[in-house]
Amino acid sequence: MTSVSPSRHVHQGDCVTLFSDSHTYQVVGIDDSHDRCWVRRWPLARHGCPVFEISLQQLAGRQALSPAN
Repeated sequence: MTSVSPSRHVHQGDCVTLFSDSHTYQVVGIDDSHDRCWVRRWPLARHGCPVFEISLQQLAGRQALSPAN
């Protein structure tokens, strides 16, 4: 897991952790101009996982592996 900073760009599909908990989330979309992104819990539950919006500053770390691994 690598640390995420405002200067480090997060990409759609990245797996990340949040400061608020230790779960893994997948980045679904990014709005750089407003420092926001949309994430969902990873791995996906059988019937999917809800997507929610957070500030990019809430990202604690980014996993080096792709979600498919």
